Amino acid sequence: MGTDVVAVAERYARFARDEAPGRSELYAGWAAGVAADEEIAAIIARIPETRRQPPLVFAVTRMLGAPERDFASWATWLRAHADDAVAEVSVRSVQTNEPQRCAALLPALATLDGPVALLEIGASAGLCLYPDRYSYRFRPTDAGDVVALDPPGGASPVLLECTVTGDPPLRMPDVVWRASVDLSPLDARDAADRRFLTALVWPGEEGRAQRIEAALDIAATDPPLLVPGDATDPEVLLALIERAPAGATLVVTTPGVLPHIPRAGRDRLLRTLRELDAVWISIDPPGLHDAWRPPVDPDVWSGFVLGRDGVPLAAVDPLGGFVEWRAGGSDAAG
Repeated sequence: MGTDVVAVAERYARFARDEAPGRSELYAGWAAGVAADEEIAAIIARIPETRRQPPLVFAVTRMLGAPERDFASWATWLRAHADDAVAEVSVRSVQTNEPQRCAALLPALATLDGPVALLEIGASAGLCLYPDRYSYRFRPTDAGDVVALDPPGGASPVLLECTVTGDPPLRMPDVVWRASVDLSPLDARDAADRRFLTALVWPGEEGRAQRIEAALDIAATDPPLLVPGDATDPEVLLALIERAPAGATLVVTTPGVLPHIPRAGRDRLLRTLRELDAVWISIDPPGLHDAWRPPVDPDVWSGFVLGRDGVPLAAVDPLGGFVEWRAGGSDAAG
């Protein structure tokens, strides 16, 4: 067994043991099967090493028509379609685009007055560029009244539910411009891109695919400005910023993207963000960087950090399931 095949088998065994259980039993079974099947592991070893992640490989095969049944059925399909699957996975990357994140972003956006020009770094298909087009139900953990927010035109087909601790500001933003820089942006109007985004939802995650499809419909009717490029290059980012409308507060968001940017590029981007005449709103793991002021102790911080210009505002679920508002409190760093 070649070195790459052994590496694939070990990677998929770890995924089957440590990551998939409790989230997707189908993926756990597929990954365990790959780990035990040298022929299937050899097919996956033909994919570039940086694109062999089980969620990506499984998503692309599902997008191409693999049956969502047991490992034997999936493996039979992969043997018959190996060349197509290897080629497609080799040009794809994990680009999850979860509109539910807007529930975590909303309290930070609510701290801003007036119209907003929203620019997201690494937006995939841009589904987190529409916080004003979704409906929200914020449920306090202290059994207080539910805060219901809807767009001015009425309830949205995308309903985001979120539990809240503390007293965050909650109101709909006025977004007048939407844009992004992404290495490989996806188009909400493109059938293949839509299939890929919904295929990235793991089997067993109830409701996510339907929510993404509804958000894709919203984005398709009013597409954002999606620019292909590397946002860690200051010239690329500044060129897009020049297209933002005057009279609106420029807000640059990085909801969950920074962990996926290599360290050198991330540091370069953070330097650029500090120098911009813009508000920077981010959702990051607490130990990812040292831009927080005051510093965040990752050992005691629950969840990710929602921050504005490096100031920690709340502990949040990275996918928007909860917000623990901490701005102005004595526990803001811990």
